[in-house]
Amino acid sequence: MKDEESGNRLGSYLRARRELVSPAQAGIPSGGNRRVPGLRREEVALLAGISPDYYLRLERGRDKNPSPQVLESLARVLRLDDIERTYLLGLAATRLRAPRRMRPEHVPARVHELLAHLQIPAFVEGRAFDVLASNPMAVALSPRLRPGQNRLRSLLLDPEEQAFQQDWTRATVDFVAALRTTIGDDTDNPRFVELVGELALSSQRFRTLWARHDVRSLDGGTTTVHHPVVGELRLHRDKLPVEDVILVVYYPDKNSDSDEKLRLLAALSHPEPADTTPDGPADAHHA
Repeated sequence: MKDEESGNRLGSYLRARRELVSPAQAGIPSGGNRRVPGLRREEVALLAGISPDYYLRLERGRDKNPSPQVLESLARVLRLDDIERTYLLGLAATRLRAPRRMRPEHVPARVHELLAHLQIPAFVEGRAFDVLASNPMAVALSPRLRPGQNRLRSLLLDPEEQAFQQDWTRATVDFVAALRTTIGDDTDNPRFVELVGELALSSQRFRTLWARHDVRSLDGGTTTVHHPVVGELRLHRDKLPVEDVILVVYYPDKNSDSDEKLRLLAALSHPEPADTTPDGPADAHHA
């Protein structure tokens, strides 16, 4: 997390987002030789109604306490949505933070009981997308949902997971952006540092997306996956916070093709025991 370690997270975010806004999007003629992608610093300053020198100080970390009005103007120029705007405001917020006491993520006993009773794929994930617990249907859906796996690492580095996702490109964008949102100002969290460092070394896709500084939430939604046995499944996803962890459930529309396939997957994963009742005349009246 080079930009976080530098202490200039605000400047890094402004620079990354500036490079993603085209002159046409900002209403600026695109003629002439442009040596930088996106908008120039002076163009952002002009559109936001601040001086170029002041904007340069913001990007270089020389002024870390801009007013909310300045940030709102920058959010408008950089075309930030509500989640990105909130993230920008949070980067500039001045607050003293006590050292965090790290504690292992814990799955409550009642959640283990709930997982055992659910007949749909369900699992528990931590803040860094570590799988902490799962039920048999989750593992039947994907072996990468076993406890001890990391969903983002699997998505970026496991060819089977890449084939599993119908839209792998979109999924990687969403997951990496969600990780950055989750990290927030907790940049010294050892688990986050370890995961980002590992993926930055092993995945070009991660490096590219991480440099964009995208932020978004990854909550409910609908996804389509390609299961190697039952084929295409269209599943809804809900994420339910339980204390410090997240319960994730996948389920199809009732009586849909995906519903039938998920039932088939359950039967294949948990075949009914063979009937060992002896045949005989006593059972004839049950025929």
